Amino acid sequence: MKSNLMECVPNISNGSDPELIEYCLDAIRQNPSLKLIDYSSDSDHNRTVITFVGESEALIEGAFELSKRAIQKIDLNFQKGTHPRMGAIDVIPFVPLGNTSIQECIKTSEILAEKVATHLKLPVYLYALSARAENRKKLPSIRKGEFEGFAEKIKLPEWTPDFGPCERHSTAGVVAIGAREFLVAFNIYLHTPHESIAEQIAKNLRESSGGHRFLQAKGMFIAEKGLAQVSMNILDYNKLPIYRVIEMVRMEAKRFGVAIAESELIGLAPMQALLDTAAYYMQLPSLKPEQIVETKIWE
Repeated sequence: MKSNLMECVPNISNGSDPELIEYCLDAIRQNPSLKLIDYSSDSDHNRTVITFVGESEALIEGAFELSKRAIQKIDLNFQKGTHPRMGAIDVIPFVPLGNTSIQECIKTSEILAEKVATHLKLPVYLYALSARAENRKKLPSIRKGEFEGFAEKIKLPEWTPDFGPCERHSTAGVVAIGAREFLVAFNIYLHTPHESIAEQIAKNLRESSGGHRFLQAKGMFIAEKGLAQVSMNILDYNKLPIYRVIEMVRMEAKRFGVAIAESELIGLAPMQALLDTAAYYMQLPSLKPEQIVETKIWE
């Protein structure tokens, strides 16, 4: 495996315009040094999560071109969705693959941040493991207030951007760029249309409200399904496995007389995260990747 291979997972604030989304995806498809491996769009969230892999220099080129296209096409003054957002290109994380170190991802994020700020005139916040201040480590803390709130928030000394102008971009807002380990984006739908129930469950479980470490959660209503959803990011699947999150949501939902309808994986997840979940529900504590047929084929 190449020495500085990484995954880049940008989120753009549009999940309902196929032509716009394809225009942004072409920024990656047209770069022969990059591989687009997944994208997931949701019209209710009005968000698209894009995953591509490559080496550092190519990733910077691809992420920059993607950012440029998103800024050209997305005006947050008119964009609405259930998912919080602060930028047309909302967040750009880099994740190490193989033998790549997190330090290489941090350096890559810093190079991209300076380039985006300089050439696209977009305010940039370094977040997660790239953060230079404690209040910027967690994405929800940066995003609080969203696009609308950043008109004033960015003027506060504690929210001066790490790169770029100290003024919110009039249509594209601001962006967070950083390095992190694998994150599992996982949503659970409830057999109820009441957003308030999903939000109470999310509040009880998420770390920021005194719940579980490594969990970000928000309750919302998804019109397409007519169901409330607990939308979650699992920041460390080794310390907080998917099956534990499912069972915690199930337990909290029972308090309201509500059951789980279905779950949803956004983007990609490591095989081990899914194997751990299968092992729990199948009561197979010794389940190993080499017992999966496809694993042997890939080898």
